[in-house]
Amino acid sequence: MALVREGKLSPDQIIDVREIDEWNYYHLDNSTLMPLSTFREDSDAINKDRTVYVICAHGVRSAAVCRYLSERGYGNLTNVIGGMAAVSSLDGFQYD
Repeated sequence: MALVREGKLSPDQIIDVREIDEWNYYHLDNSTLMPLSTFREDSDAINKDRTVYVICAHGVRSAAVCRYLSERGYGNLTNVIGGMAAVSSLDGFQYD
């Protein structure tokens, strides 16, 4: 997540598919919330021409979203392995 810290990713490139209560608990400042429960309605807002990082709590939901987007012609997708649990540990935050 060095790219996040260096400001090299814009919020539309980091898609958080957790639900609002998870987002409120802990999230990356430069990310966009698109909860899995409403993702299909929101997914058209994702730019197909940019690299997109998809994140959830541990990587399972984000993997499903990456498959879904890939099947619809999106490329340059990255599932953030370990999700927010892994990312938050870089900040010294314990994500349960």
